[in-house]
This record gives sequence, C-alpha cells and structure tokens, in this order.
Amino acid sequence: MAAETRLSPETYERLQAELDDLKTRGRIEIAKAIEAARALGDLSENGDYHAAKDTQGKMEARIRQLQATLEDAQVVQGVGSDGIIDVGATVSLRYEGDDEVERFLIGSIEERQEGVSVISPESALGQALRGHKQGDRVEYETPTGARLTVEVVEVGS
Repeated sequence: MAAETRLSPETYERLQAELDDLKTRGRIEIAKAIEAARALGDLSENGDYHAAKDTQGKMEARIRQLQATLEDAQVVQGVGSDGIIDVGATVSLRYEGDDEVERFLIGSIEERQEGVSVISPESALGQALRGHKQGDRVEYETPTGARLTVEVVEVGS
C-alpha cells in the first residue's frame, strides 16, 4: 500500500482535472500523432514515431502517478479556525539569527504555488511545524544533525 498523500481541496481538484484531460484528450492526441508518424513509412528510422511513442510513455507514467496519488489522497484543510499549522498551510518563517522571512507551503510537491517553496509534511521541519501557530518558536533537528530554531511569523491557508 502506498503512503497516503494529504492534499488541499484545490490541488485535489487540479490533479483530478489533469488526470481526466490526459485520459481523454491526451490519449486521443498521442494516438493521432502515432498514426500520422506510422504513415510516414519505415518505423525503425522514423524520428516522429519514436518521439510520439516516447511522449506516450511519459504521459502514461504521469497518468499512473496521478491515479496512485489521488487513490491514496486525503483531502485536508491547511489551517483550522484555531490557526494551527497542518498540511496545506502556508507559513512565513524567520530562522533564528536571520532577519529574512521565508514563505513555505506544507504539503505534497503537487501543492506547488508560484513563489512559495514546498516542505514535505514528513520532513524534519514539516513535522516540527505541524500543530504550532503564529508566534511560536519551533526547534527541529535537520537530517545532518544540526538543531535549528524558527519563529512562525504568519500562518495562512
């Protein structure tokens, strides 16, 4: 059984739409491209045919990846009414000894947003942040053994 992926409702809907598009329009378009390339003749030296088959393989791999992700996905809200950090939350953090504030989204890489880095909920920082709220100071240990402290400057969803 694959590990459960926690997704925001928006990301779940976006991935479902991408899957539906690939399984319908995508498969039809690639089948047409393969058919057109076959009509050009000898398949052993047909670059268009090999490129279309390569594209088909990548598309089918993405379909399988999306199906597995969505099948095991749990749809979650990022921040409850109490402002507690969970998967799907966007957090602004300031590392101890640093004046710069950095924004992160806690979730699957599929949760990506423009201008915001993604932190896995299973990472050391992701695990340490979950359950905290704005104003908290959170200490965690990096995979290399260093101990870091961050201040939660802002929490959003």
